[in-house]
Amino acid sequence: MIKTYTKHDQLFKEVIYTFFQEFLDVFFPEVYEIIDFRTITPLSEEVFTDLIEGDTRRLDIVVQAKLKQEDAVIIVHIEPQSSSQTDFHERMFHYFSLLYNKYRKPIIPIAVFSYEENWEKDQFTMEFPFFHVLNFNFLTLHLRKKNWRDYIASDNPVAAALLSKMGYTEKERIQVKIEFLKMMAKMEINPAKQRLIYGFFETYLKLNDEEEEKLMEEVKKLDEADRILELPISYEEKGIEKGIEKGIEKGVMQGKKEVALEMLKEELPIEIIVKVTHLKREDIEDLKKKM
Repeated sequence: MIKTYTKHDQLFKEVIYTFFQEFLDVFFPEVYEIIDFRTITPLSEEVFTDLIEGDTRRLDIVVQAKLKQEDAVIIVHIEPQSSSQTDFHERMFHYFSLLYNKYRKPIIPIAVFSYEENWEKDQFTMEFPFFHVLNFNFLTLHLRKKNWRDYIASDNPVAAALLSKMGYTEKERIQVKIEFLKMMAKMEINPAKQRLIYGFFETYLKLNDEEEEKLMEEVKKLDEADRILELPISYEEKGIEKGIEKGIEKGVMQGKKEVALEMLKEELPIEIIVKVTHLKREDIEDLKKKM
């Protein structure tokens, strides 16, 4: 159970961390507007130990940056949450306290909820009948409450990836992937980042064979059909799922290794590269040694 939780949060961490600026632009424009992104300093490896519980906590995404309009430094802490926890609001305050105790700088806390349950809080309070001690607030993004159609006109890569976790019906699954592919065809990003987005999307919205056939029928009718079919990821899926000639399969494997190399150059974790390329861990480690 813990491994599954960690895997999902890790996937969210990699997508949001890789496309940090784009994430804030599309989901938290008010935060995006005040940050000077030229001054971003990642603090994502911050680890704190709870001396009482003896529990080591690694904060998911923590960056430091200056503001555009004034000479001030802030910290942005983003915490993806893939399962419902009734004490999560208290945990957000705990993380906030640890960060503030260490850096003594203003902090913008953000929680990203990706689970189905309806539980959600954006506040932690502490009070007595005679005295109000504390009112701690944090920004939230509840993906299941977002309408995927509101984001398909965007060429934002993180919005494309997160379409797979937004609110859609079973009947809309094929249409969601069509719009995702149309978004991918508009973007100009390197193969490693492209594969990261595609791998994330496929983790949460993977069509069955019948749905894929319907998808291809619909794609061929689109004005963007040529651009979509030229996507390296489209060829890869066709090569793997349709099991065509060995020569093409060999080319697919080579393409996957090239993508893995690009991801290694971007210093993405090997676990993520395994997830999105489906290569064996030892093959990726061999590629890393040859870099």
